[in-house]
Amino acid sequence: MNKGKDSFKDINKKCSFCGREKQDVTLLITGINANICDFCVDQAQSIIKEEGKSSKSKFSKFKLRKPKDIKAYLDEYVIGQEAAKKILSVAVYNHYKRIMHFDKGAKNDIEIEKSNVIFVGETGTGKTLMAKTIAKMLDVPFCIADATVLTEAGYVGEDVESVLVRLLQVADYDIAAVERGIVFIDEIDKIARKKDNPSITRDVSGEGVQQALLKLLEGSVINVPPKGGRKHPEQKMLQINTENILFICGGAFDGIDKIIATRMKANVIGYQNQNNDKNMLLDNIINYVGPQDLKKFGLIPELVGRLPIVAYLNALDKDALLRILTEPKNALVKQYAKLFEMDGITLNIEENVLEYIVDKAIEFKLGARGLRSICEAIMTDAMYDLPSKDVKEVTITREFAVEKLSNVIKANLKVA
Repeated sequence: MNKGKDSFKDINKKCSFCGREKQDVTLLITGINANICDFCVDQAQSIIKEEGKSSKSKFSKFKLRKPKDIKAYLDEYVIGQEAAKKILSVAVYNHYKRIMHFDKGAKNDIEIEKSNVIFVGETGTGKTLMAKTIAKMLDVPFCIADATVLTEAGYVGEDVESVLVRLLQVADYDIAAVERGIVFIDEIDKIARKKDNPSITRDVSGEGVQQALLKLLEGSVINVPPKGGRKHPEQKMLQINTENILFICGGAFDGIDKIIATRMKANVIGYQNQNNDKNMLLDNIINYVGPQDLKKFGLIPELVGRLPIVAYLNALDKDALLRILTEPKNALVKQYAKLFEMDGITLNIEENVLEYIVDKAIEFKLGARGLRSICEAIMTDAMYDLPSKDVKEVTITREFAVEKLSNVIKANLKVA
């Protein structure tokens, strides 16, 4: 009997989980047949918290909107490009409607194919912005991949599977979220098949990449190295089904206007002498881009077939660029005003300054992307000096803008 009492006392003296003695811990909690110390309680709490995080995806707020609502959301961030926004809204709605329909256990009597999209348009027209905005609205994982660094497996460069590695990282390795994500493959035109190539070597960064992309775009189970890099036999792989991943490809396709014009029996050079209807046709020649033009440009037929929805983006005119500077939620002028506001400074920009910025962006042929670099050139000195001074308000005039931009251009010329 005494032995049993002694055993019970021994149990009370140490933690049943880690074995720490009572005198080595701050608190020892006693249960019916076991004890636990404060160290083990803290550790258990951390484990429960981590498990709770992993079971609840950060992309759990998915809500599908109707095409008109999707376009209205795009309108808040993207100026112009009405046709492209409408095409993208319908494609995204149909893609996720298809996923949700079959997730509810609906009978799969008719197989609905994926709505992969390809954007054709000059640099700075809003291709990447539209894809980003769609992903933000839907609350799904989104990543941007650059097609120019991709090569066939076994060659210097990145394997096409690296596209999915980026999506995995964005989704914190939540495979269920990854398999409903959006991938934007930029510079897709740079992997066009080389035309009339006399070399006998393989086109490993052109047609070879297109062939490797086919499985990803169509929808199949892909073995992906979790941390990226080259695959090797002993490496642990994650299996990702790309059937429900939406791929949006974009490219400038420089020179495709001539291909479209040839197809439509129109002459791009010297069209000023043609009639007015033909002038209008050629001014908006990109509007008539089709799969056959992409094939002629250098995309293989199999890849074009897996990008069934072709959307075009027109070059932005002066009015559109002016609106981009001021109207969207994340407009550049609003961004700079907020930056100065953080230092207690009110920023005023004269209207003719905005017109000057737009004129320079058109002159440099940089599109909307060029607006930021021009604004930075004008604002840098002010953002450098004013936070150190007791200034409450600053006004940017055209004379100031011309002077600052001219200095940057001269400095660049000297460097060149």
